[in-house]
Amino acid sequence: MGSLILAFRFLTIAPVPGREATGAGALGRAAWWFPVVGLVLGAALAVADRALAQIFPLTLAAVLTLTLWKLATGGLHLDGLADCLDGLGGRDREQRRAIMRDSRIGVFGAAGLMLCLLIGLAALTAVPPDRRWAALVAAPTLGRMAPALAGACFPAATPGEGSGAGFLAGLSPWTGPVQLLLAVILLPLLLGPRGGIVLGAAALGGLGWSGLLARRLGGLTGDVLGGAVEVSELAVLLAFAALAHHRWI
Repeated sequence: MGSLILAFRFLTIAPVPGREATGAGALGRAAWWFPVVGLVLGAALAVADRALAQIFPLTLAAVLTLTLWKLATGGLHLDGLADCLDGLGGRDREQRRAIMRDSRIGVFGAAGLMLCLLIGLAALTAVPPDRRWAALVAAPTLGRMAPALAGACFPAATPGEGSGAGFLAGLSPWTGPVQLLLAVILLPLLLGPRGGIVLGAAALGGLGWSGLLARRLGGLTGDVLGGAVEVSELAVLLAFAALAHHRWI
């Protein structure tokens, strides 16, 4: 239970009562619960979106829902995404990591955040109103599989240093594959035969991002893992939008 509490407190701003797990590698061990946190978050967003759509036009309801989404996570993953995009402008691995440690946001990071939010909003509004709940549940749930999947494939950029290395040190190599297997089994219950497309988009987005950054940085960092969540969530929304455009959902 301590690991679940830690997962909720780390991934959201929810004031969850109880005693969280502590010690070296605790966050990595809590990664088993990350999709559960995403599922709860997604369910809350779906309820909020349905209520907001009764009061406001659908587009404005989507804007407000997306705002609640990012507020609920404390902007944690957006911060990682922005830091990584700024870091990509560095000449070599050391300079890229140094740029990412700088708390100030640069042009690449700011532009990337705006594009990420705009694309996510456009994708969400493209989903039919009666299927938006599925997109809002699937995106946070599948997106939070990305850190464990990436950790099973790539090493830490600076072993023994930073939050990312601590997370990876406690992460079981089985966490990501088991979560992926469970998604393969359970996702068709939510989305039917099109679930494989959505799951593939989530995995490709998260692993593609992580692989690119791991190559540029020499491995994974906490910012890379946070950015992987955002990219994976965005990939899920884009998959829903594409399915809706072709009238497959």
